[in-house]
Amino acid sequence: MGKYEKQSGADTSKNSEGDGNENRGEKRKAPSSEGNPNADFCDFLIELAEYERNVNRNIHKYNAYRNAASVLAQHPKRVTSGDEARKLKGVGDKIAKKIDEFIKTGKLEKLEKIRVDDSSNAINLLTRVTGIGPAKARELFDSGITTLEDLQKNKGKLNHHQLIGLKHFDEFEKRIPREEIQEIESKLKSMIIDIDSSYILTICGSYRRGNKTSGDIDVLLTHPDVTSETKKKPHLLQKVVEALKSKNFVTDTLSLGDAKFMGVCQLDEDHLHRRLDIRLIPKDQYYCGVLYFTGSDLFNKDMRTHALEMGFTLNEYSIRPVGSTGVPGESLPVESEKDIFDYIDYPYKEPHERSM
Repeated sequence: MGKYEKQSGADTSKNSEGDGNENRGEKRKAPSSEGNPNADFCDFLIELAEYERNVNRNIHKYNAYRNAASVLAQHPKRVTSGDEARKLKGVGDKIAKKIDEFIKTGKLEKLEKIRVDDSSNAINLLTRVTGIGPAKARELFDSGITTLEDLQKNKGKLNHHQLIGLKHFDEFEKRIPREEIQEIESKLKSMIIDIDSSYILTICGSYRRGNKTSGDIDVLLTHPDVTSETKKKPHLLQKVVEALKSKNFVTDTLSLGDAKFMGVCQLDEDHLHRRLDIRLIPKDQYYCGVLYFTGSDLFNKDMRTHALEMGFTLNEYSIRPVGSTGVPGESLPVESEKDIFDYIDYPYKEPHERSM
């Protein structure tokens, strides 16, 4: 595991303040260093990305660094120069120069300065608490809070979500072994099918792509009674959450809406507390959702681009043909992920082949 993968933890969900709790999900999507010959480049790019988002609030640079890290993580050979890196899609001149500097000196001057900057260190630390985004972290820093110990003494400044993040900080920092998620998946399916055998669930994200560890657990849930044409049926999600609570599987609730639950689960007393998100998705949108939330981000981007070239628009909700006027038509019926690949004449990729 890369040094910065652990501390910077995909799926994107916002906290009640809209202050970017997507940090937790996004941070966790750092490219894996497992078998990655360019892991050290990826590490410094992810560290720069975190700095740009958390301290400078520059999402454009954040995305550029992350995209370059993802591309390098999937490159099968060690990159030996900036010129070689520049040939890869997503690596521009500035990043190539940083790679040259790192190869030549073993470090980056920009990062050396960031690492000794008190405000940068404090804000990056605070955003590692689930529920604290860059704006809240800056607010806390400006009020004199720079450490977790300071946070413990100033709990009155935190909302419910952030308090839970602080409570379980050390546990949430640790990656979840694949074997543990497999146990969680089995237990979830058993408990949910006991409620109603019509439910269908899929754990998405890096777990579905076959990674050895994951940052959190992202569950997509559907039921035949929920379609894009029906009114919202929040009881179908609430019934599941209540059952998981009654079994002591869900230990904390961060938020519960009509279609999304954010909370904390624990397999049993011998295991750590883990972040758990459950989304209830209409049945006719389910497989577009499964495709999207499985990722990776770059794979999704490439597939959406290909879809447009083939005359379709594709997102997490639907695939629709684009007519001669440029206006998308009605959603096409989708009964499996493969249907989506077939519509756009895109070679089917198994989930483990999508980690771009």
